[in-house]
Amino acid sequence: MRFPAPLCGDSHRNTKQQQRFKNLEQLQNWEMKEDSMRKRVAGKRAVALVMASLMMASMVGCGGKGAAGGSSTKVNDDGTIDTSKHEVINMLVLGNKPTNGRLEAMLDKLNPILTEKVNAELEFTYVEWTDWQTQYNLKLLSGDSSLDLICTATDWLFGWENAKKGAFLPLSEDMLKTYAPKTWEQVSADGDWDICKYNDEIYFMPEDHYTQYTNHGMFYRGDWAKEAGLADGKVKSFEDLTTYFKYVKDNKEDVIPWDIAGKNQTGGILGGYIGTKKNYTAFNCTSVGIFTDFWGVMQEDPTTVTSPYMEDDSLYDAAELMKEWNDMGVWRKDVLNFDGDTREEFYAGTTGADQHHAQTYYTQIVPNMNKKQPGSDPQFFYWGEENQNVQHPLKQHGACAISANSTHPERALMVYDLLRNDEECYRLLNYGIEGEDYVVTEDGKLGRPDGFDSSKDALDSNFWMGRNDDLELQDENWWDGTEDFIKSLDKIGYDYPFENLIVNTDAIEAKQAALANVLSKYLPQLAYGQVEDPKATIDQMREELKAAGYDDVKAAIQKDLDAFVEENGTPDFTKGE
Repeated sequence: MRFPAPLCGDSHRNTKQQQRFKNLEQLQNWEMKEDSMRKRVAGKRAVALVMASLMMASMVGCGGKGAAGGSSTKVNDDGTIDTSKHEVINMLVLGNKPTNGRLEAMLDKLNPILTEKVNAELEFTYVEWTDWQTQYNLKLLSGDSSLDLICTATDWLFGWENAKKGAFLPLSEDMLKTYAPKTWEQVSADGDWDICKYNDEIYFMPEDHYTQYTNHGMFYRGDWAKEAGLADGKVKSFEDLTTYFKYVKDNKEDVIPWDIAGKNQTGGILGGYIGTKKNYTAFNCTSVGIFTDFWGVMQEDPTTVTSPYMEDDSLYDAAELMKEWNDMGVWRKDVLNFDGDTREEFYAGTTGADQHHAQTYYTQIVPNMNKKQPGSDPQFFYWGEENQNVQHPLKQHGACAISANSTHPERALMVYDLLRNDEECYRLLNYGIEGEDYVVTEDGKLGRPDGFDSSKDALDSNFWMGRNDDLELQDENWWDGTEDFIKSLDKIGYDYPFENLIVNTDAIEAKQAALANVLSKYLPQLAYGQVEDPKATIDQMREELKAAGYDDVKAAIQKDLDAFVEENGTPDFTKGE
């Protein structure tokens, strides 16, 4: 439920500005339909997630046989790599398993290439969006030795937690240089291996050579906003959102102002509101069950751990607004049980808004709305726009790890290196078969064959842990305003200052689980205005959080933050390019 903070460009990325804008991604079906919209979570799932982490401490911590066992991939005396034994590399990804046959068709083309180059083939294991928060962690703690490449992330997919529990294999410099040399050079050039270390060991290969802006917010129709009396058809505050929703409710028959799948998005936009009204930065290094933005700092006091869900009045204001929206009829009455495709509803004109991140806005929303709802003038109000609380995307927002239980981690690295850096393999994995799944236009852009329908024909490989700007094809439907939009974020954003902060959760996991239990009981109700007295409900929640061990957990995290500050200095939130 993190409010995924808006983003800016750091110095490295700004030195590559021209290249970035030339090679930025075409829409990926995963980002089109899934991400936060497929986060199915109920209260009991939050507890299950944390309990899964507790189990992992005793079960996964004993793993790691891949490096120690007899590997089939070794360096010969002459320096060549022995790949004489054929291996099957299993890649764990998040996403619903495709049923249209395109993934299998792609693998039929890709695997002979992998066999020729490294004597291996690739297969997929899917963790589907249903209960993904629990199922992903349970899959990792299962000890499954068939898993090799693991998708992960530190800001939403429990990367640090799983690294600390022993789910991932530590990757030595020699191992990376030998078996993933192109990736090693690429990450080294950007100076990013240090942000992938825990206890001085590398656990991730970051998707750091790929430009993405993942600040979340609200997509809405500029034409309707103009009709609602908003200046220039722009929503610039949560108050403006209220005006917009009221206008749509009163004037657009058979349109739901904001049809949201509350069954998936259990925290609603409480975090988005808090981050927009307060200069709050959440920690990526620890979460409370599925509630990943619970702990952090106020930028005015960057050395003191806090939680706005416990210690700030902004939660009162957010909950009151959600009740106002609920009473207004902004969403359907059964919002907490609804799990529909709200993106397609937005395209069809049956809902007035949709919620996701900036990259979705400029790669998907604008081109699709211009085609499907001409004149709708799609706009984006991002969390943090009011107070310019804008954060650059994490380089570990997408990352790849090697399973601690992999029996051939070296070969897995070789396959990953090809998938990330070999143009032939990259295009197959990300775009499919040329002429069937995609075409390259005369001007070198990504196009689709006649009759292509992304809703049923998409490849859906979900390879978001190794995308590479150097190999990306720019979509022919690229929005011309993208560059200016990205530059506007570059000007006001700050770099996340806690990438190397690691919280030792060993002694507090049970109490974190108790906190998650309390939050799962209250936050979904508060997020969708389902309580009569928001303030009284929040006060009751806070009393129960206190009783569940809030102060003890906070003190433990503060200790780790103190050590971090002593070593690295006061966190810096300087804004600008």
